[in-house]
Amino acid sequence: MHTKNDRLATLRMLFSSQELCSQEDVLKALRKEGFNVTQATLSRDMKQLKVAKAAMANGKYIYVLPTETMYKRVQKPMTAREMLLTSGFLSITFSGNIGVIRTRPGYASSIAYNIDSSDCKTILGTIAGDDTIFIVLAEGAKEKEVKDELGYILPDML
Repeated sequence: MHTKNDRLATLRMLFSSQELCSQEDVLKALRKEGFNVTQATLSRDMKQLKVAKAAMANGKYIYVLPTETMYKRVQKPMTAREMLLTSGFLSITFSGNIGVIRTRPGYASSIAYNIDSSDCKTILGTIAGDDTIFIVLAEGAKEKEVKDELGYILPDML
């Protein structure tokens, strides 16, 4: 049995990965993911997520999430189930005592939460956007040590 939180997470992933033009399109996509909801429930969920319609360059209107920078779209769409099985991690780079982690759209906050909750000795804290996380390294922390600690939190990183 799916919960409302599962449904909302699936909707976020669908809006980030597909060009959905109507509520009927969204209902069909939800059904493919195992959610049978009414149009009224979908409308309430979309209102809660603050979903809007945005014009594409070709003049077509699609649903977008408010957190999506410039309404970017994922180039290689995945099913919501596939997205739930990935940590969302893409890359990490360092400059001095700052690290920048790139994630799939919508994943940065949850990854940053996991980092902050994990009691990493090499990371003082995080700041997350939609698809980017800034990490501040502890004094004297080495890149390899940070990557090793993050490997326990983000298995796809290794």
